[in-house]
Amino acid sequence: MIRIGLISDTHSYLDPKALKHFAECDEIWHAGDFGNYEVAANIEKTKPLKGVYGNIDGQDIRVRFPENLIFTIEGLKIYITHIGGYPDRYVARAKNIIKKEQPDIFICGHSHILRVMRDPKFNNMIVMNPGAAGREGFHKVRTILKFNLHNGKIEDLKAIELGLRGSIE
Repeated sequence: MIRIGLISDTHSYLDPKALKHFAECDEIWHAGDFGNYEVAANIEKTKPLKGVYGNIDGQDIRVRFPENLIFTIEGLKIYITHIGGYPDRYVARAKNIIKKEQPDIFICGHSHILRVMRDPKFNNMIVMNPGAAGREGFHKVRTILKFNLHNGKIEDLKAIELGLRGSIE
């Protein structure tokens, strides 16, 4: 079993509460728009980090993190990208990769909207977006996800609210 903390769209702000929620996690995955390298460095001080760059990220992030990340863990194939979309609304690049790779879990950010759903058109693939954890954007509440992967299944999935977008609590 591996415990995962999933975060996205920090936009140069890493809420210390997110790291507290991720304290029991084995890895933290970031679905893009770190905002600056300091966010990545601060996460890496606490846990192993997997991530992708987002549309606002500069060269410091883009040389460290890929646009697309595909790997297998606990018997599940994972595909992470920043701009990906949702069932029936995937961007063309992501849809092509989904068709080719057939992931069990597709993770993206960008929309700032927390969503977890299945896509019956792609082998009931789980589509996850942790929402936005940063203070920039149109979202009202900053959110993250936490879950376990165990023997080919997601267990104990939790959506966590960190507070209102503009607040530092």
